[in-house]
Amino acid sequence: MKKQKKMTVKTGSDSYGGPDIQTNIKKQFRKLRIGLSVGLIICFTLPLMVLSAYFHFQFNFTLKNSERLSLAALSESQRNTIDLFLQERVVNLFSLFHYTKLNIKPLKQEMDYYLQDLRQSSDSFIDVGFLNSKGLQTGYAGPFPYLHGKDYSDENWFKSLIKQEKNYFISDIYLGFRNKPHFTIAAKQLIDGKYIIIRATLDPDKFYMFLRTISHGKNVDSSIINEKGVYQVVDPGRGKLLSTSDFIPAVDMEAGFQEMEKECDSCLIAYSWLNETRWVLLVRQPSSVAHLQMIQARRILTVSIITILLIATVIIIYFVNKIVGKAEAETKQRQEMHLQLIHASKLASVGEIATGVAHEINNPLAIITSTSGVIKDMLDPQFNLDSSPENILKELEIIDTAAYRARGITKQLLSLGRKNEPRAFPCNLNKIINEVISGVVEKELKVDDIDLKLNYAADLPEIPLDHDQIRQVFLNLINNAHDAISGPGAISITTKTDKNKIIVEMEDTGSGMTIDQVKQIFNPFYTTKEVGQGTGLGLSVSLNIVESMGGSIDVQSIKGSGSIFTVVLPVENPLPDAVES
Repeated sequence: MKKQKKMTVKTGSDSYGGPDIQTNIKKQFRKLRIGLSVGLIICFTLPLMVLSAYFHFQFNFTLKNSERLSLAALSESQRNTIDLFLQERVVNLFSLFHYTKLNIKPLKQEMDYYLQDLRQSSDSFIDVGFLNSKGLQTGYAGPFPYLHGKDYSDENWFKSLIKQEKNYFISDIYLGFRNKPHFTIAAKQLIDGKYIIIRATLDPDKFYMFLRTISHGKNVDSSIINEKGVYQVVDPGRGKLLSTSDFIPAVDMEAGFQEMEKECDSCLIAYSWLNETRWVLLVRQPSSVAHLQMIQARRILTVSIITILLIATVIIIYFVNKIVGKAEAETKQRQEMHLQLIHASKLASVGEIATGVAHEINNPLAIITSTSGVIKDMLDPQFNLDSSPENILKELEIIDTAAYRARGITKQLLSLGRKNEPRAFPCNLNKIINEVISGVVEKELKVDDIDLKLNYAADLPEIPLDHDQIRQVFLNLINNAHDAISGPGAISITTKTDKNKIIVEMEDTGSGMTIDQVKQIFNPFYTTKEVGQGTGLGLSVSLNIVESMGGSIDVQSIKGSGSIFTVVLPVENPLPDAVES
């Protein structure tokens, strides 16, 4: 048969009806609601989380660099101030060489004057002394008079000053003859071919107070160590003078930055080597303080993101519930209409076939009436008939047979008019089709000279279906095929499987349909039959039944060349399983 334009009718599976079906569909809509909500939340939050993580990382990186630069700048600023302080003390010392009455062996009054002059410049000076080129202290003023005449030739600072080209030297802190921590600034001047040396000692405590005055920054503490890591100036809470620091920077780096982890605490350290002496300034700040701004910003960002996510989640859930709820209500309403349509179709079918089955009911009644009359005649002596019990029982058997036949017809009519909720049982479509065509249908086809061809798939699996409803579908399709054939013809029914689907094809050699008719055949109350020959509900009901089971119906037809109806059913459908009682 030639094929024209193919019409396919497929809709989603509507399975609302009785309580079990509604429960099943509520579960489906609940899954849809949850899946849609989760999907939208992920789609909304994932980019936000990625962007937030990126900007958070960039902000932290920038802020950390800013903190490092700030601490490094503080370290360099303090280093420059300390260098300037030491330079000024060296200048104070050199100024003594330029007195007009400089005496190589000054008197006590002169030395006191020199010390007073130095202390006017800085109160960190402790004492002052004049030394000859051999290291003998020839003049002294200060709190340790026993140092007058001391020999400093074996002191490290003296040896270094004599050997080096630079004409001044700043020593590390040491105990010396006085057995108290101090450091020495010494200057040499060549006079009459011999070196004259002026040395002064400075108080580390006053130097520490000076360092405190130039320190600024929240919880920042500064200290000075030498190349070996020995503290020259240190906060008492950090360590003791002449003790060793826990951090010693690289000598070849003029300045740098380091983050140190110590037990449960961590700190940031910026360091700068001094120019005037081989000391290094360490500026420390606890990480918790240095990163306080970053921590506060992270906290604000985290709270903001969580708030946005919560608001977005509430909005998404609200609108999803609203949309899905509306769809669920419409689906319920549509399924109720679907069930009402099926019920109306059954009732209409009862009215339509009432005329056709009237003779089926009248025949048993006629048989019962005539047979009862025969029994009456047998019992009337004037007719002289054989009224033996055996003959009477034969007549009664005829009455029983006719009565059972009438009861079967009425039972079928009551079943057709009853509104049943769809319930799924494992069914074999081959057997259901055999049930439909066996009996009256098969006989009517033979009487009208219509050849019935059955091509069943041998391995057809059982699938969950509502037996009565799917039986009604195939009965409608066979009746339509029968009505479409005028004169001799053929109806072919083929079953087969395709992956997870079962396909039933019903082909007839009838009159076929036009494209416009194919487009409308599934509309309720539309029929191609003559007036009074059909209600126009059969195919509409059949389509709704098939769709409620998750399937579809495909129609191919050409005017004058017959039609092919293809029913596709899934191996698994949304109908709830029947509970056997």
